[in-house]
Amino acid sequence: MEHDKKIALVAHDNKKRDLVEWARYNRDLLAHHKVYATGTTGEILEGELGFEITKLQSGPLGGDQQIGAKIVDGAIDFLIFFWDPLEPLPHDPDVKALLRMAVVWNIPIACNRASADFMISSPLMDGEYDRLVPNYGGYRTRKIVRGKGVGQGAGGSAEGGT
Repeated sequence: MEHDKKIALVAHDNKKRDLVEWARYNRDLLAHHKVYATGTTGEILEGELGFEITKLQSGPLGGDQQIGAKIVDGAIDFLIFFWDPLEPLPHDPDVKALLRMAVVWNIPIACNRASADFMISSPLMDGEYDRLVPNYGGYRTRKIVRGKGVGQGAGGSAEGGT
């Protein structure tokens, strides 16, 4: 990771105020980094913080997946995601996929104000950091065994056959 980090800020509706308050408090620290955000969160943050936020789609419209893709591509260094554990989410699979990508690619994740405070105040924020990027070469080149029944329905075809 370079000195100036690429930070994704995401918040569910019931957590947007918490994220905005946190970001306002940490405005000067965030200002010299590249900040990404999903939909409405990005609009609110840009207005409150007074600097440019790269705004992606709203989470349910694909914004979570856009951030996940940026993590895979190395375009996001860490994720601050204030999600609401008490609210059922219609796009819960997208949320899980986003968190999974952050873990798979070994980027720091903060899911609440306390963990975000620890992360933003870390001495590692002020310099370069040599993040261990997992080597998935073995996984990518593994032998895939194709056999009867794998991916096939009762009728023997992949379509569930008749």
